[in-house]
Amino acid sequence: MNPNAIREFTSSFQKSRILLSGFELNIFTNIEKSGTTNKQIANNLKLDEHACERLMNALVSLGFLKKQNQLFFNTDESFAFLSRKSPDYLGGLMHSNHLWNTWSNLTKVVRTGVSAHPDEINSRGEDWLTPFITAMHDRAKKQAPEQLASIDLSEVNSLLDIGGGSGAYSMEFVSRKPGLEATVFDLPNVVPITKTFLEKEGFSGKVKTSAGDYTTDDLPGGFDMVFLSAIIHSNSLEVNRALIKKCFVALNKNGRIVIQDWIMNNDRTQPTSGAVFAINMLVGTESGDCFTEQEVSGMLSDSGFKEITITEFETGISRMAGRKE
Repeated sequence: MNPNAIREFTSSFQKSRILLSGFELNIFTNIEKSGTTNKQIANNLKLDEHACERLMNALVSLGFLKKQNQLFFNTDESFAFLSRKSPDYLGGLMHSNHLWNTWSNLTKVVRTGVSAHPDEINSRGEDWLTPFITAMHDRAKKQAPEQLASIDLSEVNSLLDIGGGSGAYSMEFVSRKPGLEATVFDLPNVVPITKTFLEKEGFSGKVKTSAGDYTTDDLPGGFDMVFLSAIIHSNSLEVNRALIKKCFVALNKNGRIVIQDWIMNNDRTQPTSGAVFAINMLVGTESGDCFTEQEVSGMLSDSGFKEITITEFETGISRMAGRKE
């Protein structure tokens, strides 16, 4: 890297902050199709008029808004994805605003080893939880068809989706195999959000829910497959070992466990997306991390699983699986 490239890299957060503030302030939703003046936006949203105009001018320069004769307009893309008036509104982007707050403490976290946001999900409140589940749903809905396509469901008639959030993966499993009995297991304050997504996507009655905390409660049993997507990175190694043992008990004979997550090489430097996400866990959780293939394989084998395999995806995510004999 040359000095100019380094300077550009270090200042890239500024463009992100401009967009996130525009999104957080709900500017895109308040711009009419016929155009809206800065004064109208500032009055509607109770913003400082001068500061609002500077922000909107920057959004124009970055390509998120258009400006003509002192009127501001959404672009087709900004209306489609950043306005609440659009059915394709990316409400989950608010989670990035929440991440901004924790990531801003990274230097302090590295000095102290103490997370900037150690609160359990159950105590973070609705304003944090709904954007988080929405963001995870948006990502999972896009990735699920490709990620699950190679999973053989011929012997799977029942599925437990642990920490399934919105139920996006359960929906895809049921779409691939109609009649499959899928159950999303998640925290008591998440399950109502799960039900909202199931109804919205037309899966009410097709996917069941079960409320509980896998760190303290037993899992429901009698399943042919347990599925954990983006779960183990939230926990310590010890919590994951206990969880995977519970998964073993929850499975029928010849049942399978499937884990999707960032699985690191032994140096913990690849994939890059995993190394960056490990920092997200460092600043945002008490003991979460991205684990190596050797560590995940050890958790599985120690719990009694056999035929352990790994599949890597272009996104950097990997899938590890094992069978209960």
